[in-house]
Amino acid sequence: MFPGFWQIAIVVVLVVLLFGRGKISSLMGDVAKGIKSFKKGLSDETPTDSVDKTDDQENSNKN
Repeated sequence: MFPGFWQIAIVVVLVVLLFGRGKISSLMGDVAKGIKSFKKGLSDETPTDSVDKTDDQENSNKN
């Protein structure tokens, strides 16, 4: 049911052979930057800003 050690090892070796270590590490760096940017965006947003934006959108839709 669950993959064994050898199955996981074979998949890891295949991924490294296909993409190379440099490509995988740069991809992980890009993912980390994206996560940091996403968290920063969430922390910068205040609850009152989101309510004001929603009210502005509703008012513009009525006109």
